[in-house]
Amino acid sequence: MLLTITTTRRPATDLGFLLFKHPGKAQAFPISAGTAHVFYPRANDGECTAALLVEIDPIALVRGGGTALTQYVNDRPYAAGSHLAVALRTVFGTAMTGRCDALPDLAAQAIPLRIHVPSLAASGGPELVRRLFEPLGWTVDAVAVQLDSEFPEWGDSRYVDLTLTGEIRLADALNHLYVLLPALDGAKHYWVSQDEADKLLRAGDGWLAEHPEHELITRRYLARQKSYVNYALAQLAESGELPDESEPLVTEVPERPEPLAVQRANGVLAVLRSADARRVLDLGCGGGALLRVLLTDPSFTEIVGLDVSTRALDTAERRLKLDRLPEQEHAVFSVARPHTVVVTTPNSEYNVRFEFLPEGTYRHSDHRFEWTRSQFGEWADRVAGEYGYQVRQLAVGPVDDDMGAPTQMAVFTSREEVSA
Repeated sequence: MLLTITTTRRPATDLGFLLFKHPGKAQAFPISAGTAHVFYPRANDGECTAALLVEIDPIALVRGGGTALTQYVNDRPYAAGSHLAVALRTVFGTAMTGRCDALPDLAAQAIPLRIHVPSLAASGGPELVRRLFEPLGWTVDAVAVQLDSEFPEWGDSRYVDLTLTGEIRLADALNHLYVLLPALDGAKHYWVSQDEADKLLRAGDGWLAEHPEHELITRRYLARQKSYVNYALAQLAESGELPDESEPLVTEVPERPEPLAVQRANGVLAVLRSADARRVLDLGCGGGALLRVLLTDPSFTEIVGLDVSTRALDTAERRLKLDRLPEQEHAVFSVARPHTVVVTTPNSEYNVRFEFLPEGTYRHSDHRFEWTRSQFGEWADRVAGEYGYQVRQLAVGPVDDDMGAPTQMAVFTSREEVSA
């Protein structure tokens, strides 16, 4: 199976720095089912192409028990899918993280890319390929491959000749491929476990949650293993990712239940606007989803985001160029003393409604704690009393009769502001 990556960004040979593979060398890397080769069929200042050729041994593949395909005849040696995704991570793992010591500024930039996969296993055909790649900024040329050109009446195969073009950050492009190739194939060659769900979340950080087909992608990537699919979807829901800012947060006639992240953002925005807020501190900003929405509203004159997760801050900084600030309750309520403070947090009591969450675990790996409604209420009352605020608590999301809402909100209003 073959994949090529081409750029025309001058000097184009800088692609070698981004991929950590020298254009003047042909290299080979062992993978579980064969060998991955990297070479450059073209490398000059105007255009540079890196090729990843994966040789699969179909006999060894079957003998190893790593596939459910029948006997020794299968499509794995040439059809791009999960084997190619594994090769991508093995060969270009550092590039997928966005790290490039030699050219860090270039690694953070979107550059012109053309990616060609001449034989992509795509259960769903060209239409599904376009549905998955186009929302990520790619121009998609997907052509179905005929079963047999000598017998056109037989129709098309499940394979697609795919070309992607666009201006995309290379690390993002590699992560798109790592997730979507096996999702399109639908025939993973290895056992799906909790680790696979975590890999999906890492590779999809910053784009998967806001993808219009994120549920389909998650189900197919995780081979429809219900517990892992539910786990991953819950993590995405708690990540705070929202649709693109060009799309409305609320649709008049939603086709499906409004995501909890959207409900949370709408609730916060409603409170901020009713309080005539101008300066906003998002404490626990995650990847910057709410900050991005706030930035589109000119009524907010100062917006600051803060989080304990360095990975989340890296994502927010890349998207929004936000500075990192220290986190302290005292700094917010005593030093800054904003007129209005809005705090949202998971309601830990509601976690029992997520059947995939083991008892005692949190909804998101970055969470340091999750409170019950009484714990959150006690904290909110204490803070309001100590720092001269009034507080009211609101529910966000569907309210369960026994467990409450999945997210809880506290709105703090300065007593000085109320008396004025």
